[in-house]
Amino acid sequence: MSERKPGWKQIPRGGLILEAGNAAQYLTGDWRSLRPVWDPEACSHCLFCWVYCPDAAILVAEGKMKGINLDFCKGCGICANQCPRTGALTMVTEGSVTAQAGS
Repeated sequence: MSERKPGWKQIPRGGLILEAGNAAQYLTGDWRSLRPVWDPEACSHCLFCWVYCPDAAILVAEGKMKGINLDFCKGCGICANQCPRTGALTMVTEGSVTAQAGS
């Protein structure tokens, strides 16, 4: 006979307590249905995308955008909507493009 799992009344208030700083362990990028595609030639490196990205998925080094961390990007499109340069960031259906350098 299988062991019975505790019901909701046996779970302490607040549920399970997770250790702080564990977000890097949970790759959440596979949730998305749209993905950003970055065109480095069209990018002005204004970093609006970095400022507005709720998942810190925009990679920046030496004050310039270097790509997108697709392990954590959930495809919300905020980066593309905030980008002032037409075509620097576009949202496409996941699976419609192959992985590219920098994205």
